[in-house]
This record gives sequence, C-alpha cells and structure tokens, in this order.
Amino acid sequence: EVQLVESGGGLVQAGGSLRLSCVASGFTFNNYAIGWFRQAPGKEREGVSCIRHSVPNIYYADSMKGRFAISSDNAKNTVYLQMNSLKPEDTAVYYCAASPLTCRPREYDYVYWGQGTQVTVSS
Repeated sequence: EVQLVESGGGLVQAGGSLRLSCVASGFTFNNYAIGWFRQAPGKEREGVSCIRHSVPNIYYADSMKGRFAISSDNAKNTVYLQMNSLKPEDTAVYYCAASPLTCRPREYDYVYWGQGTQVTVSS
C-alpha cells in the first residue's frame, strides 16, 4: 500500500538545524512530485517546497527564504527538507505529500499524505 513516512522532527533551539526525511513506498516514486507542507497551531497549512525528477521548486514565503532546502535520493525513494537557522515561528507539524502532477502549491493537488512530524523550535 501507499505510504509516506516523515521523520527527523523534534525539539531544537532557535538557530539550530534539522533535516526531515520522507520515505515513500507503494507507488512509482519517479512519476510523482513530492512536496513539503507545514501547519502551525491555529494556522492554515502552507506549502514549503517541492521536488520532481530531482528538480527542486520553492514555495515563496519570506520567512523560509534562504533557510530551507529540498533534495532527494531517488535510489532510496526519499525526499529531504534541510532546515537551517530555525526560528520559533517555524514550529509546526511538517508533512510530505505526493502529487501526480508537477509541483504545485495547492494542497488539493496532492493525493498521498504522510502522518506528519512535529518540529518545535524553542527560544
């Protein structure tokens, strides 16, 4: 069956770094765009970044520019989100999701979703 499993979240101090992983199985990884989304308490879910055929695409948000980077290891069916210079406002549940289309910021274009991993940044 289809699975997307996120890992790598946790508690980190402001200014620190985390690398999130998303391991996909049960579908043809190379035929899908894999996106990262996040949702903070009381906030709408927002797109972070996306990658398809090893080509990254960035969702524009001033708070994340220059700090986050997406990459993939296709042999391992894995997508990563490197997060540097973390801020308390980055605290959220981070999800990976798969779309049969090209990278798009609209969450309803994504048909498979992981369970999410919690990132908490303390000040």
